[in-house]
Amino acid sequence: MKHLLVTGLLCVAPGLGLAQQGHDMTHTDVDNHGHGVMPQDAVQQGVMPPVSEPGQAAFAAIAEIVTLLMADPSTDWSMVNITALREHLRDMDVVTIDAKVMTSPIDGGLRFVVSGASDVAPSIRRMVPAHAAVMQGQDGWTYAAEETDDGAILDVIAPSGDLVKLNALGFFGVLAMGGHHQAHHLMMATGKSPH
Repeated sequence: MKHLLVTGLLCVAPGLGLAQQGHDMTHTDVDNHGHGVMPQDAVQQGVMPPVSEPGQAAFAAIAEIVTLLMADPSTDWSMVNITALREHLRDMDVVTIDAKVMTSPIDGGLRFVVSGASDVAPSIRRMVPAHAAVMQGQDGWTYAAEETDDGAILDVIAPSGDLVKLNALGFFGVLAMGGHHQAHHLMMATGKSPH
């Protein structure tokens, strides 16, 4: 939890500093660096958030972890593996964009049959069982995952009062549930098994 708090502060603090400086973005700033600095009046008017994602999502997730590792004097750099984190983020992207999902009702929940082409199936097989293991039992929901030749099957059982929520979330909403992702990424980047 401490790491998540530090990460949040590290991500927000630089943006707050820029907003307080009141640096006006000029055409030259954008042309010379490709990264414009947000004008203070845009932040105050609510046009733009004080901190924005630095480019592509996987890059932003890696940057978040690298910032945390750099700020922590106890980081054991001999254990750090950013490449493993990058591969996990690639799996997340591939599953989110390219997986196909067939949903059917089961007693007390839903079955998601998740499949993909030969370059997608391995990512599904890595992501689905791992997520099921991490989320098992949270909020009274149970997860059962099974690998298949072209992906995986995920059964999710929820309390009767949560069935409407489960239906609304579908597979991709269920996959995004839980506040464990940043901690999971930190463990992966520092050579620890997140599962």
